[in-house]
Amino acid sequence: MCEGISMKRKVTKAIFPVAGMGTRFLPATKSVPKEIMTLVDRPLIQYAIDEARAAGIKEFIFVTSRGKGALEDYFDHAPQLEQELRKKGKTELLEVLETTNMDSGAIAYIRQHKALGLGHAVWCARRLIADEPFAVILPDDVIAADKPCLEQMVEAYAETGGNMVAAMEVAPDKASSYGVLDVSEDMGAMVKVKGMVEKPKAGEAPSNLAVIGRYILSPSVLTNLHKMKSGAGGEIQLTDAIAQDIEKKSNVYGYRFRGQRFDCGSKSGFLQATVAFGLDRDDLRDDLSAYLHDVVNMGKAAE
Repeated sequence: MCEGISMKRKVTKAIFPVAGMGTRFLPATKSVPKEIMTLVDRPLIQYAIDEARAAGIKEFIFVTSRGKGALEDYFDHAPQLEQELRKKGKTELLEVLETTNMDSGAIAYIRQHKALGLGHAVWCARRLIADEPFAVILPDDVIAADKPCLEQMVEAYAETGGNMVAAMEVAPDKASSYGVLDVSEDMGAMVKVKGMVEKPKAGEAPSNLAVIGRYILSPSVLTNLHKMKSGAGGEIQLTDAIAQDIEKKSNVYGYRFRGQRFDCGSKSGFLQATVAFGLDRDDLRDDLSAYLHDVVNMGKAAE
């Protein structure tokens, strides 16, 4: 691929739709945005930001709503706290804190005033995207991977261009909870897509490949969203806008990422992620593993 084309296709902007109310985590989310809820010792949003940075993202666009002030404050500098840590010689904690700071101008906040769906949330950021390709990251989907999921996708996208969605195989009885890919060509890690169905009825899914919360999209998807009416669930669906590009350009791909996805928008998924990420930590593994071993043994004894 020539250098000029490669430069045109470089993805440096990402949209983070974080306007949801997080009702599944009430009462915690009555005063704390769901994205600030802590997975081990980092909030969900930090995992998303770290993944975006690893993929080369430079501009971070948050689509928010009322009550998300704590989310905005999280990425600001904390001079008093930093001064205290410096005074006490806690350099390691200072370094950790620095990873949460964002440079002035790196983050933009856009309000979504009405909860009209993921497609609408992405459309709200259209003026900041203009005519560039962009990523979309859903912080609820936390992915444990040796190479971050979006970085894998950016590398694959450099070869394909167009639109790309992260995909994983799901059980047939779970397909109705996802957008599902209709595949025209299976190339292993990559599949070419001929259609997308949002939350298909039981037994009607075109495949077992479900779309999860990572996307690399062309600006034409924003044009499609601008013309869209509500779809499944009475919301403006992002998958419907991507599907329109299939009809026009046949340039949509699914990418089977390497890694394990946790649905941290659900309580059980959040707990599973907490255990998995805890066991992955050298400073926590032994104590947590011993505790889990004891719990399992107590359960067996009770039987």
